[in-house]
Amino acid sequence: MYIDVVPNRNSPPAFLLRESYRQNGKVKKRTLANLSKLPKEIIERIRLALAGPVVAVTESVSGTIFGVLFVLNELARYCGLQRALGPSRLASLTLFLVLARIAHQGSRLSAVRWARDHAVKAVLGLNSFDEDDLYDALDWAASQQARIEQHMYRDYVRRVGQTPTLVLYDVTSSYLEGDQNELGAFGYDRDGKKGKKQIVIGLLTAKDGEPLSIEVFKGNTTDPETFAAQVDKLTQRFGIKEVVLVGDRGMIKAKGKAYLEPPHFRYITALTDPQVRKLIKQDVVQPDLFDEQVVEVRHDGKRLVLRRDPATHRKERHRREDKLRRLTALVEERNEFVARSTRAKPEAGLRKLQQWARRHKLCAFVELTLEERNIELHIDEQAKQHAALLDGCYCIESDVPSAHLSKQEVHDRYKDLQQVEQNFRTLKTVFLEVRPIFVRTAQHTRGHVFIAMLSLKVLRLMQQRLRNVFGTTDDNADAETAENALGALSRLCLQHYRVDDQKIIGLPRPDPRQEKILSALEVKLTAP
Repeated sequence: MYIDVVPNRNSPPAFLLRESYRQNGKVKKRTLANLSKLPKEIIERIRLALAGPVVAVTESVSGTIFGVLFVLNELARYCGLQRALGPSRLASLTLFLVLARIAHQGSRLSAVRWARDHAVKAVLGLNSFDEDDLYDALDWAASQQARIEQHMYRDYVRRVGQTPTLVLYDVTSSYLEGDQNELGAFGYDRDGKKGKKQIVIGLLTAKDGEPLSIEVFKGNTTDPETFAAQVDKLTQRFGIKEVVLVGDRGMIKAKGKAYLEPPHFRYITALTDPQVRKLIKQDVVQPDLFDEQVVEVRHDGKRLVLRRDPATHRKERHRREDKLRRLTALVEERNEFVARSTRAKPEAGLRKLQQWARRHKLCAFVELTLEERNIELHIDEQAKQHAALLDGCYCIESDVPSAHLSKQEVHDRYKDLQQVEQNFRTLKTVFLEVRPIFVRTAQHTRGHVFIAMLSLKVLRLMQQRLRNVFGTTDDNADAETAENALGALSRLCLQHYRVDDQKIIGLPRPDPRQEKILSALEVKLTAP
């Protein structure tokens, strides 16, 4: 180790504690600590100590975890998050919430406790804060969301080199704990949490899945009702003049299509099952046109792209047969019970099984009747074939001219919506755990969801860089995941030394695994 003096043009020189090492036959150096703030006589003593045992240095004491926040902060810097947030204390608290959502999840109170073990001041320059400060940051983030999203959108355009020509939009819901949330309402339940109020979340992404904007609606808002706000956002906030909007099945209906006309936007969406059956009834499309290969039909000035997915077709057929076998077994089980018990009421069993059939969508071709004390199961084979007519089939509708997108490209762009669905899975369950939501005010709720979207942008970058180097666990059992990488980086802690009456903070050398992770993430570790 040695002390390196680095001159600054208009400032005093920097005194850095460094060490040399060899890599691939070349001599390189790394910085262990910045000694510039120490008195010059102490720096001189350290220099002499490195030359020989002149001063007494106590053993190191392990300090707070440095690696996790430092790496996430560097990734956030690449995403442009620091520039978008700004230099204020509330901006720094918001940045802390974003990084803590990735590394910790949990509530604001648990984030305060988590911060005690991490080098928050060294990395983010934040002094002590409490739960109320973090709630203030939620309010601030919600109030600044439009500005921040606009800033990050411009940064994204600079990175990719062009404005988006295609934008993906999808909607999900997230359930609430408690019933006092100002945006909470009962609506279409996607989380399987009966009896709980929810909010509706709409996510706009670029075609590569990069999140552009997120919006929170009341829990009883239908999917098409959220669509107009996205068109306004693209035209007014982002200044996009021409784009193709891709929405899920039934998302872009008549009102939504009319809303696209003034800005001359195009759309790609899919028709619902009743809409497709209506077209079949009108002889616009025929069932045999649905095949593994993409087929296009023109109708009413629109392009209809048809396909039957073989895997989904088999899955839906097997699922229907499994339900029928289960219903048959339940009928036999109930009849056996009634035969053994003279006090059993057959009508009660019939009602229960009819409810079961309705819940599993079998009533279109299944009839349950009572013959004396036995329940009889009747299956209408013709109705069953009619119900199975569109298994694995989907009909994509678009007004994009053929000169711009081929029928296969229209199909592929619609399937890109899977990237939005993957983003939702990451937001809600896999990593960021945005649900359940405990906050009450509309502003806190919007801030909480916005923080999660910003975290998603940083996490996506981290996952992408790890995949580029280590691959995925599907093809490499030892591949580094984001969760495992954060665990390895959590072993990088600050070290505290004492030289006479002066305290020195240093950082240990990363081990080989940590070095590989840092290299994959394109982050150079430097001491505070």
